[in-house]
Amino acid sequence: MEELGLKDALSSITSGAIIEAISVVVLASLLIMAIQKLVPMLAQKLSGKPRLYLLAAVPLLRLVIIVLTIVMVVPILVEPSFENMLAIFGALGLALGFAFKDYANSLIAGIVTLYEMPYRPGDWIEINGQYGEVRAIGTRAAEIVTLDDTVIVIPHGLLWNNLLANSNDGTDNLMCVAELYLEPNHDVARMRELFRDVIYTCPLTKTYQPVVVAVTGTDIGMKYRLKAYPLTPGDQTRFIADLTARAGEVCAAEEVRMISRPLLLH
Repeated sequence: MEELGLKDALSSITSGAIIEAISVVVLASLLIMAIQKLVPMLAQKLSGKPRLYLLAAVPLLRLVIIVLTIVMVVPILVEPSFENMLAIFGALGLALGFAFKDYANSLIAGIVTLYEMPYRPGDWIEINGQYGEVRAIGTRAAEIVTLDDTVIVIPHGLLWNNLLANSNDGTDNLMCVAELYLEPNHDVARMRELFRDVIYTCPLTKTYQPVVVAVTGTDIGMKYRLKAYPLTPGDQTRFIADLTARAGEVCAAEEVRMISRPLLLH
């Protein structure tokens, strides 16, 4: 580090400069805390894309404040010459490289995430087998809330080596699929028509979006997939349950037996 001139760069730091730098950091921290608390509260009063865009602005604002704070603090502590900057950032790079390799990996991935936006607050994503709504995006990790109301922290570094599925990709349109297995001997065309009516009569259906009733033959019977969009992504569990219950009533009225199979949520 001495070769990089770090000792010389830090030798001019005074107690007054340290107090001033700490004051700037404290003010920046308070500003970040205020943004993290007030912006989500404001977003809850909105719906649709304005809500998603407002939530997505939180990590960006935090990153901007952090960068501005560094830009303000460094000249306070040391003379902003090329040699001093090279010494400080060189030492910082070495520290991150050797002592905080995993943290730095997630930190860099977090910056890439903020730039490429593969997911935003309000998106429903699946990564590494975990599915849920993105509640917050930090510098190092993202928090998602699963359908079982469990909070899971996912380091951004997982993006490098894992597939990411985003169900609504920054919009409030999230397709849901309710699967049904029926015994093979029935009028397929009639059942498809009845299932379309089931979707359109469900009060949670976003009727102006496409509706599809797909059917395929399997070794145990006919497999129906009722595809449609709920009014909001948060309605997906109730939406699929309602479609399944209504479809079951139709099958009972038509005397077509349903075959038990695991239900897909998305």
